[in-house]
Amino acid sequence: MANQKNQPSGKGCAVLVVHGGAGAINREKLTASRERQCLSTLEQALRAGFKVINDGGASLDAVVAAVKVLEDAPVFNAGKGSCMTRNGKIEMDAAVMEGTKLAAGAVASITCVKNPVTAARAVLQYCPHHVLLVGGGADAFARKIAEEAGLKIVDPSYFRTKNAEETLKRFLEMEKVLKKKGKRPSGLTTGAGQGDEDKSPAELMELEDLGDIEDFPGIVMPELDKTGKKYGTVGAVAVDRSGALAAATSTGGTVGKDPGRVGDSPIIGAGTFADNETCAVSATGTGEHFIRNVIGHEVSALIRYKGVSLQEAARQAIFVNLARTRGDGGIIAINRAGEFAMHYNTLGMYRGVVFADGSVATAIF
Repeated sequence: MANQKNQPSGKGCAVLVVHGGAGAINREKLTASRERQCLSTLEQALRAGFKVINDGGASLDAVVAAVKVLEDAPVFNAGKGSCMTRNGKIEMDAAVMEGTKLAAGAVASITCVKNPVTAARAVLQYCPHHVLLVGGGADAFARKIAEEAGLKIVDPSYFRTKNAEETLKRFLEMEKVLKKKGKRPSGLTTGAGQGDEDKSPAELMELEDLGDIEDFPGIVMPELDKTGKKYGTVGAVAVDRSGALAAATSTGGTVGKDPGRVGDSPIIGAGTFADNETCAVSATGTGEHFIRNVIGHEVSALIRYKGVSLQEAARQAIFVNLARTRGDGGIIAINRAGEFAMHYNTLGMYRGVVFADGSVATAIF
């Protein structure tokens, strides 16, 4: 399992940290060109967020700017790269939170906003009495507030990609075969593809007791890590010049999920959390486990009530708390001092950090 070694490092304090998903990222199958594409996109996201902070902007605006870059990159499972529900639709989730007043905004199962993270930001700004809007209500709100909030409304077809369609097709084929054997796949996606071919980064599934690969003739088996899982989600955490913290998370969900399924990304305290007194956190992994363990808030609580360091709190949240339900994934976190943490219990996590001097570091393994 991966841990804190080989982490990106640089001089000075961190300003902004991003992730592009954690999962079974196979070193042997990750092509050089795809690796460059993923790392380049992470760097673009970091520089977009850094520009906001370097120009004196707020950490909340910085994390939104960074996540928008990742949502626009089809290689990651968010926005344009989102995977499909079992009925062939795209339903996306996103959340933002700022640590000064603990203000938050989130959307779930949204279908019409080019950058879901901007819709979450609009909920925070224009819905003072609400935190989370879902489904048709979230879409209706976005359309109503679009001009004022600067949201870009698109037809749901914008999010449909050949990648996502082929992935869903393979998932349903696999499900059909497994049902005959009394087994069930659960689609879980990673942050990015590993090869140059137009095959989905989201095709990885959790498969229980598969047995021999020869049992599935005609079905292209996904590559699996030791737990058989891959994930999707992108996120960012930041601290600005005033010391204010913010977090943002966005996801396309899981391959073949039931319509209306919501993971941890838009759940404040689970996949997204920020409090100036402790830290800002964005998560990626098996959403249901992050919800059950309230991982984002758990990192904050460990700092607040046990007085542990950010590194130790993040480590415990992943390797102790998340392990209680055998969940997998990773988190990024930052505090007001610019200290940051990146912990994951999978084979890898797409991640990067930009420091106060503008230097950038990215990593996968």
